[in-house]
Amino acid sequence: MTTETEVKKEEKKEVKKVVWTEDERGSMKSKYGNELLVEDGSISDISTKKAPTDSYIVTYTHEEKVRKDLVRGTKTSLFDMYYDKFKGGLTSIEYGMGAIKPSLWGYKSPQQQKKKRK
Repeated sequence: MTTETEVKKEEKKEVKKVVWTEDERGSMKSKYGNELLVEDGSISDISTKKAPTDSYIVTYTHEEKVRKDLVRGTKTSLFDMYYDKFKGGLTSIEYGMGAIKPSLWGYKSPQQQKKKRK
């Protein structure tokens, strides 16, 4: 038996609806040259310093809800991609808060090989 508080908690839980399908995410890089880092994120997720400096915060409206994505790419290609997807729901494209050089984004240092004893 569920109590009233449990029912209220379940109602408050919002299930984030995925806007970009896996096929669209896969073809995004080759078609537009963009990379989606955070989809429909909170302000703290989008304002992270652990993103590349060439990332942008894209604000758009989908199903009467304002959403924000963190995306890498150029402004013109971002505009083209979001306009093709949402047909006018695009609100703004702003600079992100990232602090990592784009050339070092995703860089992993090579593992050192163990030295052989003679």
